[in-house]
Amino acid sequence: MSRILSTLALMCALLQVAPLANAATHEEQDSAQSVNAVIEWNRTLLAIVRTAGAQPATIHSTRNFAILHAAIYDAVNNIEPKFSPYVVRLPDVARSASKIAAAEEAAHDVLVFLYPAFQASLDTELQLDLAQIPDNERKAQGVAVGQAVAAQLLAARGSDGANVSPPLYVPGAQPGDYQLTPPNFAPADFTQWPQVTPFALERADQFRPGPPPALTSATYTEVFNEVKSLGFIDSTTRTAEQTQIGKFWNGNIQDFWNEIAQTAALHRHLNLEHSARLFALLNISLADTTIAFFEAKYMYNFWRPVTAVQLADTDGNPQTEPNPTWLPLSTKTAPDPSYPGAHSAISEAGATVLSFYFGEQFTFDVSSESLTGVTRHFTSFSAAAEEAGLSRIYAGQHFRTDHIAGKSLGGRVAESIDTSILLRE
Repeated sequence: MSRILSTLALMCALLQVAPLANAATHEEQDSAQSVNAVIEWNRTLLAIVRTAGAQPATIHSTRNFAILHAAIYDAVNNIEPKFSPYVVRLPDVARSASKIAAAEEAAHDVLVFLYPAFQASLDTELQLDLAQIPDNERKAQGVAVGQAVAAQLLAARGSDGANVSPPLYVPGAQPGDYQLTPPNFAPADFTQWPQVTPFALERADQFRPGPPPALTSATYTEVFNEVKSLGFIDSTTRTAEQTQIGKFWNGNIQDFWNEIAQTAALHRHLNLEHSARLFALLNISLADTTIAFFEAKYMYNFWRPVTAVQLADTDGNPQTEPNPTWLPLSTKTAPDPSYPGAHSAISEAGATVLSFYFGEQFTFDVSSESLTGVTRHFTSFSAAAEEAGLSRIYAGQHFRTDHIAGKSLGGRVAESIDTSILLRE
């Protein structure tokens, strides 16, 4: 017990306010760091989630991105409190503490907790980064801040419902009900996600879209025939560019938007504080959008295009013709209900946050984790979001009504978050 008390006493001492005379030196030390710590740790997490088997199958990676960047934000903001805290407000933090050391330590501690198998490489990365900062009291203070913030934030998310065993999904038996999809019939995923505690929203269903169109409606007929034609694996109506688009965005869409944010932050030379806030807003928005769209997906349980086309003779609509051998461009279908579209929701949320930070008009290129060597060029964030959403029609994954509902959901979630958290104090 005495050892624990001694450790706590030492941490408290490190967090005490240091003489103001040290502040200028501290600012020079932090500004001398040439690498943006926020972006470097974002890249580290991207590398982890792209490692086969590294991301737990039942934990959506948007949650871990949000925890990482919320911790970095709170660590930096506790030292220089320009904005309201996300969760953690530490008492008596030394204003002269190293913000970079705090960010590095918070990021490291979060990722070691979430991905313990990577501890050795994460430890090495932290030590290399901290070695660039002079060994002095300011560095020690920053490390202590990072440790305290990471511990509190991880504790706050420890009972958020993400780690419960996903309930077994039992498909309905009526036309329009989501069914496990051919050719692999993968089990429905993230069935527990509608009950995960949001990071900023009041409730998962706060912005739930209205229902998908009735199977006998003119709207459904139109969107059915569109995806049946454009999304077919052997489509003769899909253009070469649409085929490229369908394949280009066929990956973890949150990864694309984190890389787009990296591009924007580097282009605009964002400092540590603003980078921390940007990536926290972005990833909290993506995480809450994910919780929201899974809530809606499992509320409506709407079938995917592959099921709809193969079983069109059961839908009661004489304007929809079945094709029992129809498969999408990507062959396999994402294993969850169709409505609303995840790519569209995530992309609109990402574009909304980035437009909030940088303005709508922004020229950038995007590369793909799914189509090596290809880049797409955009002059606005909304154009990239629209293309990413439409790509799922070309890939045979979604109806256009899924895309429209997803866009609306993601935009409303992000707008709510942009104007309610991490505000200037």
